[in-house]
Amino acid sequence: MARKIKFTNTNKSTFYITVRKRVDAYFTANNTTTYANPAMWFKVFFFLTGLTSIYLLLLLGNFSIPIMLVLTVLLGMFGAFVGFNVCHDAIHKALSPNPTINKVFSFIFNLIGASPYVWNICHNIVHHTYTNIAGHDEDIDVAPGLIRFSTSETVNRVQQYQHFYAFALYSLAMLSWVFRKDYKKFFQKKIGEHVLNHPKIEYFNLFFYKAIYYFLFIVLPLMVMNITWWQFIIGFLVMQFAQGLVLGLVFQLAHVVEATEFPFPNEEGNIEEAWAAHQLQTTANFAVNSSLAAFLCGGLNRQVEHHLFPKICHIHYPAISKIVKETAAEYNLPYNECPTFLDALKSHYKMLKKLGKETYKTDRYVNREIIPFPEPVFLAAEPVSYRN
Repeated sequence: MARKIKFTNTNKSTFYITVRKRVDAYFTANNTTTYANPAMWFKVFFFLTGLTSIYLLLLLGNFSIPIMLVLTVLLGMFGAFVGFNVCHDAIHKALSPNPTINKVFSFIFNLIGASPYVWNICHNIVHHTYTNIAGHDEDIDVAPGLIRFSTSETVNRVQQYQHFYAFALYSLAMLSWVFRKDYKKFFQKKIGEHVLNHPKIEYFNLFFYKAIYYFLFIVLPLMVMNITWWQFIIGFLVMQFAQGLVLGLVFQLAHVVEATEFPFPNEEGNIEEAWAAHQLQTTANFAVNSSLAAFLCGGLNRQVEHHLFPKICHIHYPAISKIVKETAAEYNLPYNECPTFLDALKSHYKMLKKLGKETYKTDRYVNREIIPFPEPVFLAAEPVSYRN
C-alpha cells in the first residue's frame, strides 16, 4: 500500500505562516468574525427559499409542459447553488461557530442528492490535502478511460476527442452522484490513500437519506404531478443534467486550466513543496470581479482563498484576496486567475485538448508511446506492441 504523501519543502512554509497572520490581523482590525455575516445569511435564505419554491411550483403548480421544463432546469441549477453557497461552507464548518448549525445546514446536502459524510472525506480531507495529485486526489479521476486530467495517465484513442464530449459528460455528474458515486466511494477500502473506517451509523445514514431523496424527487412527483411516466423521466433527467453541468464546470475551472500544475511525488513518494505553495500551484480563480459569479458560485470562483482558508466563510474571500495575492508575490509564488468565466472556460477547453488530442498525437507519432488497445498497429515498417 502506498504511504501517505508528505509536503517536504519547509523553506516555503513561512508563506503560510505569514499569510495566516495577516488574514487573522484583518479580522481583528475589522472586529469581524470569520463566519457568516448578515450578507451571507441573506444568501442562505435566498437560495434555500428559491430551491423550495421551485420544487413546490413544479409539484403543485400544474403548469404547461414548457413552463415546467424551464422550472426543472432552474430546480437543477438551484440545487447546485445551494450546494455551493450553503452546504459547502457548512460541511467545512465555516458557516457558524456553532457545530449544531453547521450540522443542520450540512444535512441539506442529502436533500440535493449527495452524502455530506462521503463528501467530507472526498473533498475536505482528500482533495484539499492532495490537490491535483494523481492517485490521491480523486477529483481529477472524473471518468476513467474517457476523461484524462493527469499527465501520469496514458492517453487512449478515445480521449483525443475529450475536448468535444467532456462538457456533455459533466452534465451526467449529478446523475452519477445520486445513483452511483456515493455508494462506490463509501464501500471502497480507501479514497486516494485515505483508508476508510466508517462508524456503523453511517451505513444506515447513507441508505436512509438516499431513500428520502428518491422519495422527494421520484416517488412523490409521480404520485402528485399530472404527468405521464415518460414526461417525468425527461424532467428528472433535465434536472440532473442542469445540476451536473453547473457543478462540473465550476469545479473543473478551478483546477484544470492552463496555469495549474499536476505535480508528481518524488522517489520517496513525497511532494517537494510546502503544502500552501502546492495549493497555489494547483488552484486558480476565475471571474473575481463579477458580482454575479461571486453570488452564485459560493466563493468557488475564488478557489485560491478557499484552499488556503477553507474554514473561513466564502463571503469574506473578496476582502482577504488582496492579502493573499500580495503575500504570494512577496514569496515569488503563483496566484493563478482567469479574468472572466469565459476565459476560464476557454482555458479548460485548451487543457482538455492538450491532455487529449495533442498528447495522443505526440505519443503516437513522436515518442511512439504505448496506447492501450490490444490489436497490433504498424508504424513505418515495424510492429508496435500495445499494452492493456
